[in-house]
Amino acid sequence: MALIDVELPQLGETVEEGTLTRWFKQVGDTVTVDELLYEVSTEKVDAEVPSPVTGTIIELKVAEGETIAVGTVLAVVEGEFARSTPEAVVQDSNDSANSRQPTPTKPNSDRTSPGSNQSTKRSEIQNKASDTRLLSPVVRRLIKKHGLETERIQGTGQRGRITRNDVLNIIDDRHRDESVAPDPQPNLESAPRTSKESRYVAFNSIRRATANHMTRSAHSSPHALTVMEVDYENVENVRSTHRETWRAEHGFSLTYLPFIMRAVVEALEEWPYLNASVEDEGLRVHGDINIGVAVDLDYEGLIVPVVRQADGLRLEALALAVNNLALGARNRRLNLDDISGGTFTISNNGGFGTYTTAAIINQPQVAVLSTDGVTRRPVVVADRFGNESIAVHSVGHLAMAWDHRAFDGSYAAGFLSTIKRAIETRDWEVEL
Repeated sequence: MALIDVELPQLGETVEEGTLTRWFKQVGDTVTVDELLYEVSTEKVDAEVPSPVTGTIIELKVAEGETIAVGTVLAVVEGEFARSTPEAVVQDSNDSANSRQPTPTKPNSDRTSPGSNQSTKRSEIQNKASDTRLLSPVVRRLIKKHGLETERIQGTGQRGRITRNDVLNIIDDRHRDESVAPDPQPNLESAPRTSKESRYVAFNSIRRATANHMTRSAHSSPHALTVMEVDYENVENVRSTHRETWRAEHGFSLTYLPFIMRAVVEALEEWPYLNASVEDEGLRVHGDINIGVAVDLDYEGLIVPVVRQADGLRLEALALAVNNLALGARNRRLNLDDISGGTFTISNNGGFGTYTTAAIINQPQVAVLSTDGVTRRPVVVADRFGNESIAVHSVGHLAMAWDHRAFDGSYAAGFLSTIKRAIETRDWEVEL
């Protein structure tokens, strides 16, 4: 048997901290591998986290409602370390001189008599939980930003916890009730002009973590950019035909993204070095194709949920998977598996009408593909006899930033060319 420190895991690449909102177990309770141990809330997700170990809980080091950094020890379990995961660090209870495990964060003498501390620790957690409303970081920020009083907000979450939607509903009601008369038209000729003061906006935790992650990527990977123009008219014809029936059946629009993802998946099978990660002095070429799609969180940050084993999904399944993950991301209802394990990333900026985007690689992956805006414009087309004419088609760019350590420009261009060919020539009707 060993003493095991259970740590707060990395909940997405740009998450630095989380609020422990609920313990499912207490000191003295037994827990098994994959049994729910605690719930944590971050700027990006609310997650119920399973235990990585089997054993008896010796100590809970973090109280409900406390915000802690990634890597903080949450609990100490006496038991068996069942799987390799950043959530736990094993400490040998014999403390042998040859052990490679890290030293305990507290002296062993503090852990030899957990029974005497059990009731005290449980009381501390219960008192702290009753003294404060459990607020996630995003909820706390919204309340502060809009000057709301926590005591006046009726929480609809578990045990009365205030959720993001509770706060947003109050904000919406306030805006509807406000009726502000317009200011009278100023006399522009006589009104003196005054300079406006600047203001300082500190980076929040998402922006700080994003800055660190992107800076590290820019410094570690020699970024190169390859852009290819794609004619989407073949896809647009299918979308137009199925637009209304698709929305009626599924409740959301059929966008270009699932068509692009379907083409990307097949291209990755043909060009496997794109579905890889830099590891030491070489590449780890992945067997599964797990596509991450960047999702915006109200312009305050990004999260990259992952469609796992995308190579086994056809067009409709890909569209449903992306829509469900995007909804989960915006409602902060993703679990750890939803935001980890990506092997290739798509940055979907096209809805904003972008022309060409040079994205930054999501380490340790070797490339990121940006799907930019699609517009109607004149193009030269040829019939089956080679006669050329002008037609109006839906055209856009696919821009891929890639790591020059992993391969060269011809390999990147070949990959994009395969995607382009599939989008322009595939019989997409068969997919639907």
